[in-house]
Amino acid sequence: MRSTPSRRRVLQDVVAGLSAAALSDIAWAQSATQPPPKPATKPSPYSINEPVSIEVKARPLPSFDIRDRSRVRFGSLEYRSGLILTSPFSAFGGLSALRLDAKGERFISLSDKGTWFTGRIVYRGRVMTGLDDVEAAPLLGPDGKPITTRGWYDSESLALDGSIAYVGLERVNQVLRYDFAKGFTRASGEVVPLPAAARKLPSNKGLEALVFVPKESSKESPKGLPLAGTLIAMSERGLDANGNLIAFLVGGKTPGQFSVRRTENFDISDAVLLPSGDLLILERKFSWLGGIGIRIRRLTLSEIAPGAVVDGPDIFNVDLSNEIDNMEGIDSHVTDEGETVLTMVSDDNFSLIQRNLLLQFTLVERG
Repeated sequence: MRSTPSRRRVLQDVVAGLSAAALSDIAWAQSATQPPPKPATKPSPYSINEPVSIEVKARPLPSFDIRDRSRVRFGSLEYRSGLILTSPFSAFGGLSALRLDAKGERFISLSDKGTWFTGRIVYRGRVMTGLDDVEAAPLLGPDGKPITTRGWYDSESLALDGSIAYVGLERVNQVLRYDFAKGFTRASGEVVPLPAAARKLPSNKGLEALVFVPKESSKESPKGLPLAGTLIAMSERGLDANGNLIAFLVGGKTPGQFSVRRTENFDISDAVLLPSGDLLILERKFSWLGGIGIRIRRLTLSEIAPGAVVDGPDIFNVDLSNEIDNMEGIDSHVTDEGETVLTMVSDDNFSLIQRNLLLQFTLVERG
């Protein structure tokens, strides 16, 4: 178990660590033109070549507010439980995306070093207590080999459409399509053609969030959702001429480019679509003067269209006075009691001074 330094030292170290980290109708085809692979790079100690079962240890976070341990309400969210995750497996970490099953138990996550992590969240009542059945597996490219052999890293985003998974690779601004019916995480990825503008995004501020809008209707949306059958791809900090965040509609009936208004220097790190049709975007910011901030903003799906500039209110806005780190993944599920639960995961950048956090909140307004 790690030693416990002073909270002030930990917060300073986290700030320093994040600063260093900062320094069907979707169009796809097996015959799509693929860019030439990058020259092979030195293998990373945080990447793997074969699937392997791993052990993940969990330490509880009984409260979220560091100064007031009794506080549970934060904007429109109410804290449920949290875990600090560690593992003797050297490639565990860098968690940059998260998707859950309908019960909020089985999960699929991504490391930004080209690794799948799958497993099960263990609960005691409504409180998370640990992870079980955890397996790590390499993301495979179109040639069936780990994508890292091409020099493709920064697997930052994940969207699901039934048994189809879409993975965004930020560094090369590519999206890979995986058919989980063909071997689950052993499936090979196929390149999804993207708009030319997507390839021009900054290499380290590119595609960071993916959301697939389902075609099926639901109890909340009996007529179906706007943009049904569309993959929404958002950049971390690719900026348009007005300084807003560039995003794309891929496939569907109205493909094109739109923007998310950038405010207070926040960048996009992930997004999740609620059954109601609200799109929540997870954002983060860092500055030496202001420190680290994590925010969730609510967008209205019906306002998103080619050429639009969309904006929405904050529902969650916290800083280092709370138990946060480099939060990069978000998903939601609805409990048997009808509560909408948001789950967030952090990327520790494989740094000893950062943490892999798994946090859960109840959305108490407009779930």
